[in-house]
Amino acid sequence: MNIDEIKERGLVVLECISGSRAYGLDTPESDTDIKGVYVLPKDEFYGLNYIPQINNSTNDIVYYELRRFIELLSVNNPNILELLNTPEECVIYRHPIMEDIDMSMFLSKLCCNTFGKFAMSQIKKAQGLKKKIVNPMDRECKSVIDFCYVNYNNGSVLFNKFIEIKGWRAEDCGIANINNMHNTYALFHSKNNLYRGIVQGNSPCDVSLSSIPKGEDQVAVLYFNKNGYSTYCKEYREYWDWIEKRNESRYQNNVSHGKNYDSKNMMHTFRLLDMAIEIGDSGIVNVGRPNRDFLLDIKAGKFSYSELIEMADERQIKMEESFKNSSLPDKPDMDKINKLLVKLRDSFYRE
Repeated sequence: MNIDEIKERGLVVLECISGSRAYGLDTPESDTDIKGVYVLPKDEFYGLNYIPQINNSTNDIVYYELRRFIELLSVNNPNILELLNTPEECVIYRHPIMEDIDMSMFLSKLCCNTFGKFAMSQIKKAQGLKKKIVNPMDRECKSVIDFCYVNYNNGSVLFNKFIEIKGWRAEDCGIANINNMHNTYALFHSKNNLYRGIVQGNSPCDVSLSSIPKGEDQVAVLYFNKNGYSTYCKEYREYWDWIEKRNESRYQNNVSHGKNYDSKNMMHTFRLLDMAIEIGDSGIVNVGRPNRDFLLDIKAGKFSYSELIEMADERQIKMEESFKNSSLPDKPDMDKINKLLVKLRDSFYRE
């Protein structure tokens, strides 16, 4: 089942323009995101083929099955609360059964955690981009041997530097385990083709041990920084995956403002924190943002990273205080929500 099919079969019960256009933060370059809700036909729902979500390849069009939608509402998921409270001018279609959903049945103090966590995740994403911009990685991937060190002159040097000093070839070296010393090896050298080097193959993931003839003298101790190599490989994959998939216009905007962080992520941090404070104070989900200019200034990089972190910390304290004094319940009444879901589905199927 795909997006066209749920529309053709009349299964969509809510369809809205979401994202920046719903927030009132759109610019001429903004895409149009669509989110919605659909109800599976009886045979699909009662059978084994339950489909909780349908989206296009870029995830800018997403529809949630009614049960999944209600489930996410019950845990106060920010994206789903926003969808249900989409401004009227951004609602493309709303089925009559959606009028039976009472927002007061769902809103609770869980929002302090869900909105707060979501906001902090945006800061982490912004930090992640900051790290990628400030610390670009070479296209040529380092190898195991680049993380091998040898004791030398009361310190250590890279293995390749060590053999350069000695005038040795890498293939004339071999290593053997040292008892009770993790990732640390005895290093041997011979010009008689006894060894085949400390790594084998084109893309080794570990060092390679050699068979050491009895009586051979150890020349040094070699340490393989295996954790460092593993971390590097993970960061290398993430960096070049990001390079391949990044939104180039968004990246250039982040580079052009010169602050070395993802300003769009930071903008959403403040949007989420402000929304959470409003929910705690008034019990209302305001999707359209009244402080458009301030948020777009953040997106444009008009604040330093340290300024934004300081302001975000202040807002988080305010948010926590707001929910501490809020009259909202600690969590939704799941029995009532379950009965509502049964009623909604029953009404749709009867129709």
